[in-house]
Amino acid sequence: MRILVTGGAGFIGSHLIDRLMSEGHEVVCLDNFYTGHKRNLLQWLDHPYFELIRHDVTEPIRLEVDQIYHLACPASPVHYQFNPVKTIKTNVIGTLNMLGLAKRVNARFLLASTSEVYGDPEVHPQSEEYRGSVNPIGIRSCYDEGKRVAETLAFDYHRQNDVDIRVARIFNTYGPRMLENDGRVVSNLVVQALRNKPLTVYGDGSQTRSFCYVSDLVEGLMRLMNGDFIGPVNLGNPDEYTILQLAQTIQTMVNPSANVKFEPLPQDDPRRRKPDITRAKTHLDWQPTIPLNEGLERTIADFQGRIGSQVPTQPESVAIH
Repeated sequence: MRILVTGGAGFIGSHLIDRLMSEGHEVVCLDNFYTGHKRNLLQWLDHPYFELIRHDVTEPIRLEVDQIYHLACPASPVHYQFNPVKTIKTNVIGTLNMLGLAKRVNARFLLASTSEVYGDPEVHPQSEEYRGSVNPIGIRSCYDEGKRVAETLAFDYHRQNDVDIRVARIFNTYGPRMLENDGRVVSNLVVQALRNKPLTVYGDGSQTRSFCYVSDLVEGLMRLMNGDFIGPVNLGNPDEYTILQLAQTIQTMVNPSANVKFEPLPQDDPRRRKPDITRAKTHLDWQPTIPLNEGLERTIADFQGRIGSQVPTQPESVAIH
């Protein structure tokens, strides 16, 4: 098939493209390189089945494709809050443009939505029936409400124009190729540990997250796209960890001598986040397979390769437990 991936030079998009290319598809990557990087796609740049287009999804584009994975949007708070108007335009106008393209060429369309549509949830764990607790005028709402509108548009295009849609709600995902400055908790803590800096924990660290390794997520996205279930469907790891637990795990793995420092909790930061993945298990026969320690080892190795490590080496005679 000929498949379009918007945001394909980004963290998740590039891993998805790796899978699609390895399966023999023809792939068109659309990216404005706001948070994406060509280095994530180097192995495919000269491949005859791969095409890279520098383009912003807020502008229309005409292409002929069979499937559209719509991932384009900065997904970390640091980046989506840097230009909040641009973020909501990407979510709304960009999604409109891609749905219009899907309608025009009769392509199947998958929206990469987010667990942020649940806001600071009053229901735990979060199932797809839960409608969320979102602040419509907060500093995160350009992303939260933008994705909620994107879901609205997808379902309206489906009902009104019979566009073949799929909607995935993606929970915290981590792995190689994360940006070192993206402000997400895994990358923050790994980079701080490698640079021999104190590990930052916001609040008292009792807030929880669920961490899904990127290859597991890509598998879920592809099963959703190629199955019969429209969604929305949660894609994430139901194993729940406190942020303090995560910090201590990374501290042990990278730099046992690093300190943990506590900072005030950011505005509208969700207290608990854990997906109910019953729908994914039922309709996609999907669940994560990579345990946190294994995924963190791969992620840490990737960051070490890119940024090195300023952690003092331990004498060989000293055993660390």
